[in-house]
Amino acid sequence: MSWNSFIMDQQPKSSQRTRKPKLTTPYYLIHEKKLLRNLKIIQRVRNSCGAKSLLALKCFSAWSVFDLMRPYMDGTTSSSLFEARLGYEKFGKETHAYCVGFTQADCEAVKPYADKIIFNSISQLKRFADQFRGIPVGLRINPGISHSDFELADPARPYSRLGVIDYDAVHRALPLISGVMIHCNCENDDFSSFCRILDHIFSQFEYVLEHCDWISLGGGISFTKEGYPLEAFCKRLLDLHDRYKIQVYLEPGESAITHSAELVTNIVDIVKNKIDIAICDASTEAHMLDLLTYRQAAKMTNAENGPYSYMVAGRSCLAGDVFGTYHFASKLKIGQVLRIQDAAGYSMVKKNWFNGLQMPSIVVKRLDGTYETVRAFKYNDFVNNL
Repeated sequence: MSWNSFIMDQQPKSSQRTRKPKLTTPYYLIHEKKLLRNLKIIQRVRNSCGAKSLLALKCFSAWSVFDLMRPYMDGTTSSSLFEARLGYEKFGKETHAYCVGFTQADCEAVKPYADKIIFNSISQLKRFADQFRGIPVGLRINPGISHSDFELADPARPYSRLGVIDYDAVHRALPLISGVMIHCNCENDDFSSFCRILDHIFSQFEYVLEHCDWISLGGGISFTKEGYPLEAFCKRLLDLHDRYKIQVYLEPGESAITHSAELVTNIVDIVKNKIDIAICDASTEAHMLDLLTYRQAAKMTNAENGPYSYMVAGRSCLAGDVFGTYHFASKLKIGQVLRIQDAAGYSMVKKNWFNGLQMPSIVVKRLDGTYETVRAFKYNDFVNNL
């Protein structure tokens, strides 16, 4: 392959919009109308209490819908150099640059993109802060409490490396910083739990907050969930702002994109080993890795309380590549399409080439009802990835 051919192969594939798409499974389907519902709630929070929201790129980086998201959000937050650059180039607005461990080269490269730089430790702050003069510098604090149903994702787990636990060290570092990040929630839809954490932050870090210009409460707060007490939530955020005259940031990832996408897959075989097993052309290991990581079953469309039970499994060679067991209203058939719900978060950013399986295309159903295939992956993508 010539160098020019190689470069061309790396460019996003051309896309076209159509009302009657001929789509080949598997593919991720992002629904802009469903996404818009979350975005309007995020905008409502900003308008109500002044809290700014930054898209957490670690959860969702599909920049093909950034044009829709941009008016409703205030920018992006990152966990690496590449995410910071993506946020700066594709989203714009505010770009917060955080990383668990920056290198010297990272700091030199990220500086042109960062509106704020946030360090994970006192040692990184002391080592690199001078390089970011003129840019607001922040520090991640570990409050010692959190809300998470999974130890794997618990930022306040024992021996956590995420944020500074030494409160005295934080006080001594105040001359070097203008704000703090306290990210200690994971899928927290319990408003009372959020309030307890906020009260703990008030009691432990009042002196710090009095000397800061801004605070990020991180992500993991499920405030776009149906039934969440949004008015009370906004009141607590407004209290935080008024009490310390401080700009409040939220970093929604899942909350920004929840229920906005699905993974569309096709049954390629049905086998029996005491139970019926439908094998589809997608994979948990390769396409929805969080299901395996957190030992969760996928949410399947039209699979509730029917008389026909099937285990739905992926087609990788991993024995545990299973989406879950479901009860369908009718018998499944080879060639039948299955739709896996809530497939936007931590999927497209984690997809991989395990087994060399066909990677799902990324398709967007635009607000006007047209479908656009914004990315289709080919053999050369697999080869060049290695």
